[in-house]
Amino acid sequence: MKVFVVGASGAIGSRLVPQLIERGHEVIGSARSPDKVQRLRRLGAESVVLDALDARAVREALAAAQPDAVVHQATALTGISDLKHFDRTFAQTNRLRTEGTDNLLAAAREAGVGKFVAQSNANHRYAREGGPVKSEGDPLDPRPVAAMRASVAAMNYVDEAVPGAGGIALRYGIFYGDPDDGLVQAVRARKFPVVGDGAGVWSFIHLDDAAAATVLAARARRPRRLQHRRRRALTHPRVAAGACEDRRGQVAPAFPAPGRPALRGRGAGRDGHRVARRVERQGQARARLDPALPELAARLR
Repeated sequence: MKVFVVGASGAIGSRLVPQLIERGHEVIGSARSPDKVQRLRRLGAESVVLDALDARAVREALAAAQPDAVVHQATALTGISDLKHFDRTFAQTNRLRTEGTDNLLAAAREAGVGKFVAQSNANHRYAREGGPVKSEGDPLDPRPVAAMRASVAAMNYVDEAVPGAGGIALRYGIFYGDPDDGLVQAVRARKFPVVGDGAGVWSFIHLDDAAAATVLAARARRPRRLQHRRRRALTHPRVAAGACEDRRGQVAPAFPAPGRPALRGRGAGRDGHRVARRVERQGQARARLDPALPELAARLR
């Protein structure tokens, strides 16, 4: 299978490309700059410079490549640290999730692509009711906080547009595993926002596991051609990769955000570094997808 990975040089893309190649797939990866294109070639992929917001360039790239599947991993999240002004920080990513998604879906349909997988997210989006563990069947928050409304709307758009066309939107958890993890830097700089008493629950997913789930989604049996219709009621498969079940049917654990007392008052600097070290040791709290991958594969068939 020939797979066109948009945003292939990013945190997930750079892990997804080798996993696809290892499974015998031909990979064409796109990046926004020539230096990142060279990195993709070293990973073994054919590479192109592409801006997902340039509709004409996207059409030309997919028409030339004629892929069997498109994986949309394009974001602009490198080095982010200001989560207080969420929508401002995610402004470019929100465009990629709306305009970019439209460009890629339209180009994929014109090129006769049969499979389409896009990045979505599970965190910060559910209605603030019920228990701390959510599934994709739980209701989303109809009134997100003001600073996140545009970002939540962009993720909702992906969740509607992609499955509505016959593709799959993967709701990942919060990523970790990148040596340049912006989350760690934000905690160290005391820029990480703590809501209320700090008892909120965040679900994490390792980047390698996110890439593995994406490979399964790309290999899933899908319609031969993407469809033009867009439905509000989602009837197509959508995977909540950030909160899955293991072989025993138990939900993978989610982990609480650091509490406010650890980052303020006497000893705040010392405690702040302790929190940062704890975040760096995320592997100790890693909820791997490995046990759940067979079940996930079965759901996607």
